[in-house]
Amino acid sequence: MLIERTAKDFVYDVASESPTPGGGSVAALVGSLGGALTNMVGNLTIDKKIYAEVPEDKKAHMEKNFKEIETLVDELLNLVDEDSTAFDDVMQAFKLPKETDEDKKNRSEAIQSGYKKALEVPLRCGETCYNVLKLQDVFAEHGNIHAITDVGVGTLLAYAGLEGALFNVTINLKSIKDHEYKNEIETRVEKLLSEGKGLRDSLLDVVYTRLKA
Repeated sequence: MLIERTAKDFVYDVASESPTPGGGSVAALVGSLGGALTNMVGNLTIDKKIYAEVPEDKKAHMEKNFKEIETLVDELLNLVDEDSTAFDDVMQAFKLPKETDEDKKNRSEAIQSGYKKALEVPLRCGETCYNVLKLQDVFAEHGNIHAITDVGVGTLLAYAGLEGALFNVTINLKSIKDHEYKNEIETRVEKLLSEGKGLRDSLLDVVYTRLKA
């Protein structure tokens, strides 16, 4: 499994001539690091001396978000490996026979099915990174001030994972012939990008404000 390799080996694998791990796996890993950094800030805040300064209602919010981010980080780590095999069905479909009209029909359907599967993995990655971004606000606003830059880096990484994953969704959409499906996915991608950018910018505004205070 890719995720079980050392960080150094993973980086060298990415740099090799092999197409996997590629941008999709890297996006998932980057997103998981964004969530992990956010929870590091949680660990440096929750039940520490500085926690007394956090409003009571925000404590419950932080602890709830902390647990949810833990789950999202695990999901993203699983997607590092899942993305590396997402395109396998497309490659296998291209190898199918195309001698008869029936062969061509079956091959075309298999290719289209493969492309849908290939884009649904990075789409899940993008949505998961988006969910990390949605949970970071309480850490930006009330997390340990001495770790505020880690919130900022976590925000940048979660957003990079989001947009990076959606690159792969978009390129695979170009090969989809099902217009209704294509339009549906394009709408989801546009919404994720737009709202993700808004979350990123608002979080970074908080980070810079507290950093300069």
